Order: sequence, then structure tokens, then C-alpha cells
Amino acid sequence: MAITLSGDQALPGPPLSARLSPPQVWGIVLLAPYLLVFLAFVVYPVGYGLWLARHPASYVALYHDPIFARAAVNTLIFLVIGINIKMLIALFLSGFFAQQRPWIKWLSVIFILPWAVPSIPTILSVRFMLNPEWGVVNQLIFKFTGDDGPNWLNDPSVALAMAIGVHIWKSLPFWTLILLTGRLAISHDLYEASDVDGANWWQKFKYITWPSMQTLYVTCTLLSMIWTLGDFNSVYLLTGGGPADLTHVLSTLGIRYLRLDQLSLAMASIVCAMPFVLPLVYFMMKRLSR
Repeated sequence: MAITLSGDQALPGPPLSARLSPPQVWGIVLLAPYLLVFLAFVVYPVGYGLWLARHPASYVALYHDPIFARAAVNTLIFLVIGINIKMLIALFLSGFFAQQRPWIKWLSVIFILPWAVPSIPTILSVRFMLNPEWGVVNQLIFKFTGDDGPNWLNDPSVALAMAIGVHIWKSLPFWTLILLTGRLAISHDLYEASDVDGANWWQKFKYITWPSMQTLYVTCTLLSMIWTLGDFNSVYLLTGGGPADLTHVLSTLGIRYLRLDQLSLAMASIVCAMPFVLPLVYFMMKRLSR
């Protein structure tokens, strides 16, 4: 701040370091490394990716690529069908695991293993099980029926369904635990009062459980959609985008373009996922702000 004297003369104020207290100075010094890491590993990579995807010709090429259109449709199927099936199953299982029985605790430990174990061994094990020649699934089919099993990952629709199933199986324990926490937060007195009134299980769910968990359920669904848009492992490790690149989603399509040495198309395909992400982020933040 400048000091004004008579005759419209102004003297410069004290420097910024003199106006800051020692705790404020140390706060800035300690915060600087984190700011540098954020700029180097978040702002720069994102900005560089957007810079590579700036050419309109890249989006024209994506529009004329049938693989991109199929990947966008597959992504919508993942979001609309896969996520809703997963969250409905998680809602049902949260009620199952809320029961006060000793064996439920041991079963919950086994149930959480697919989510706790890393993706590479778990998803690759499913891929090996579905192998048409020596996979355990076709071996069992041949043992009990005498016929050879199908080639599970050779049909695009079946392969995409298997990828959605793997995604549900892998992430279902996490969302079940979140919804279970919401169930346990409901006052038990409400259920006792409903028992006195003679309510059945559906009436308890409709008038007690669902109104108490509705906000949590919708928020978890939106957050799951955002995370699923970046789910690379479920599709890439199981199908590799095949057969014939027909099971790609937007999160795996960029690898296809990178293998073809088309970096601008790879970055453009990732940018094209933003119309899916931004509305979901907006609705989730708007709901959380309430």
C-alpha cells in the first residue's frame, strides 16, 4: 500500500514480506512444494493433453471412425445398464449383510476379497477361466453335457456383457459397504415401531429404508458413473477391446490409437469423454451442496 503525501507525492509501502507474519511466511514456504507437485503432475499433463487434442481434424477423424462410435455406445451401455444393475444389487446385499448373525461376518470377509485384491490377477483369472480350449468353464460344460462350450469372448455382445459382469463383480463389495453404512445409520426404533404396526418387509423398505438412503444411493450412483468412465481394467484386461475392436470403451480407445501412433486421436478420444463426465460432476456437486 502506498503512502500519499501532500503535493500528490506517493511513497511505496512496505514490501509483501514485511506485511506477512512469520507463521504466514512459513505457511507459504511449506505449501510451495505441494503447489509445484500439483503444477508438474496435474496441470501440466492435462494442459499438454488438451494442447495435443486442439486440432479440429482429429475430431473429424474420430467422427468418421466406426470404432469410436462403437466405443461411445459401449460407454453408454456401461453407464446406463451396468451401473444401475450394480447399485441395485449393492442395495439388496447391504440389507443382507445388515443382519445380526455370526456367519454373516465371515461371509462379508470373503465377499470383499474381489475388491481388495488387485485387478490384474483377478480379471486375468476370469479371462483364463473363459478360455474356449482349456478354461475351467468350458471344461465343466464338456464334463456335464459332453459338448464343447462357446467361445465366450469371440462374440462382441457376449464379450461386452462379460466385461460389465467383471466390473460389477470387482466393484460391488465397495458400494455394498457404503450402502451398508447408510443402513446402519437408520434408527432401529423406526423398525421396531413398524413391527408394532404390523408392517411387512416391503413397507419397511418403502417408508423407512429408502427415504433414509435415497440421497446416499443417488450420490453413490453418480460417483460410480464418474469412476466407471475411467475404468480401464475391466475391458482391457478381459477382452483387450476385441474382438475386432468392438468392445472398446472411451477409457481404452486411447490405447488403440497410441498403438497406431495416432497421439492426437488418442488425446481427442479422451477429451470426448468430458461431455459424459462434466454433467455427472455437476449433478453430484449440486446434490452434495444441499
